[in-house]
Amino acid sequence: MLRLEQIRDLATQTPSKIVLLVIDGLGGLPNPDTGKTELETAHTPNLDQVASLGICGMVDPVSRGITPGSAPGHLALFGYNPIEFTVGRGILEVLGIDFDIKRGDVAARGNFCTIDNNGLVVDRRAGRISTEKNTELCSELSGITLDGAKLFVVPVKEHRLAVIFRGYELVADVSDSDPQKEGLGPQTIIPHSPQAQKVADLANEFATRAKAVLANHHPANMVLLRGFSQHPDLPTMEYVFKLNAAAIAAYPMYRGLAKLVGMRVLDTGPGISDEFDTLTQHYSDHDFFFMHIKKTDSTGEDGNFSAKVQVLEEIDEQLPRILKLEPDVLVISGDHSTPALLKSHSWHPVPVTIYSKWCRHDQVREFSESACSFGALGRFPSAEVMPLAMANALKLAKFGA
Repeated sequence: MLRLEQIRDLATQTPSKIVLLVIDGLGGLPNPDTGKTELETAHTPNLDQVASLGICGMVDPVSRGITPGSAPGHLALFGYNPIEFTVGRGILEVLGIDFDIKRGDVAARGNFCTIDNNGLVVDRRAGRISTEKNTELCSELSGITLDGAKLFVVPVKEHRLAVIFRGYELVADVSDSDPQKEGLGPQTIIPHSPQAQKVADLANEFATRAKAVLANHHPANMVLLRGFSQHPDLPTMEYVFKLNAAAIAAYPMYRGLAKLVGMRVLDTGPGISDEFDTLTQHYSDHDFFFMHIKKTDSTGEDGNFSAKVQVLEEIDEQLPRILKLEPDVLVISGDHSTPALLKSHSWHPVPVTIYSKWCRHDQVREFSESACSFGALGRFPSAEVMPLAMANALKLAKFGA
């Protein structure tokens, strides 16, 4: 795999356009009653058409057997090696809501959760409380004061919030308090290096005091923190790929990730059709579009197989609107698998299809896990999707003499 600097030497600016449609948590596992995954169950004639006209395969976001988070899964699809370029969830959340983050701030992504009388987590998402209720609770938590740092507690969406610590000599190298599953208590945050002891102490104090503030606010009676991070320095997509890139995403975290790699984040509505409206409205303004669909992931995490099927069918219904624009390259894939049977991200590879007038067709006629596993692209790292898209858009020069 070429390094980004090597790709930059090959990248050329052309009028051709690339659309990268990321269906979050796309991959699934077979329903025991039918033997079919969510994608294989859904009626998706338009996705199948793209697969039959393009070239298909399966991608591993990080490496075989490794379950990826959302940030590495997306960075890989943007062409960044997720092992070399690591980004914490906290910084992405605050960038996504346009919080004025400063160099040296430490940000954490938070979940309002429900704990029982024994202090064990019974719902990591507090029933997905409304954003309005979230805002009220964040206002109460903002009254907490800490010695050694200024505290900001800001709402994100539904049960999600962000917590920012601002002070001197803060280092984000600490563990999470989120146990990642029900039946366990919130974890004590520990430093991974001596320099991070201050942040660990601040975060643990905040968690203790937050528990007291939220005690009578069932179901959102506790906060879980993860993804402690600070602002990283990543080369932009304009610098590496010479692209005028735009992002269409409703959820803040993905908007933040797009900003981090230099994309212009376009305003869009909350629905899937709203995102397709935004693409149509701005299609003449950019040569690369990242479109993000979230609901496939959230329904998978909820264990709602049929709801995930319905979201896939809604995406399929909207897909002709992209095809009508006739992009030079259309890439459809996901950042990771989120099987409803597991109710979580998983290590399973993800289907991908790439369509352009320059691609070699294979024998795949259906966009699904089982069909794409026989595609001509084979199984390869997600970070190689972007060079393939650039090549099919005739945006890469020859390597070597």
